[in-house]
Amino acid sequence: MGLSLQKGQSLSLTKKDGGSLTKTKMGLGWDSAAPVKKGFFGKAKTVEVDLDASAIFFDAAGKSLDQVWYNQLQSKDGSTRHTGDNLTGDGAGDDETILVNLELVSPAVAHIVFVISSYTGQTFDQVQNAFCRLVDDSTAGSPEIAKYQLTDSGTHSAMIMSKVSREGAGWTFKAIGERAQGRSVADLIAPAAAVL
Repeated sequence: MGLSLQKGQSLSLTKKDGGSLTKTKMGLGWDSAAPVKKGFFGKAKTVEVDLDASAIFFDAAGKSLDQVWYNQLQSKDGSTRHTGDNLTGDGAGDDETILVNLELVSPAVAHIVFVISSYTGQTFDQVQNAFCRLVDDSTAGSPEIAKYQLTDSGTHSAMIMSKVSREGAGWTFKAIGERAQGRSVADLIAPAAAVL
C-alpha cells in the first residue's frame, strides 16, 4: 500500500534507486451515496452516479494544451490513455483509470491535472468513498505509490483531484481536492489552471 496523502501534500516521483518513475496509472474510484429509489413493483433501486475522470495538460504559463477524457481517450502526444468510461461507480477498486507514460509527455507540458466531474449533474453529497491513487505501472505488480481519499462532500459537481508536475528532470505528485462546478472537462480547464 502506498503513502496516504492529505489535501495539499506533495510527493516526489523519484524512485529509491534515484531513477525517475516512467509509467504511471492514475486510478479514480467512487461509490454512490444517493438515496435508494423505489423501482417497479416497489423494489429498491440504487441511484447510479456517473463521474468522469479526465486529465488536462498545461504548459508552464498555465495554458491548456490537451485533454484526455471519455470522448478523447488518448493525448495528442501519445503519452496518455484513458481506459474507458464507467457509468455507475459499481464494483471495488478503480472505476476509471488514466495511464501516463511520463517519458513520452510533450516537453511543452509542465503539469497534468486530474479531475472528476458529474456528467449527470449529481453533486458530491451523493458520492462516497471517492479516491485517486497513483500506481507505478513500470514495475512488476504495479505497486501503489500514493493514495488520496476524498472526504469532502457537498453541493459541488466536480473536483480538482490531483496533479503531476515537472520538477527538474523528474516529476512530483500533489493531492489537491478542490471543489469545482462542471459536467465536462471543458468546464474544468479554468478551475484546474487556478491550482497550478
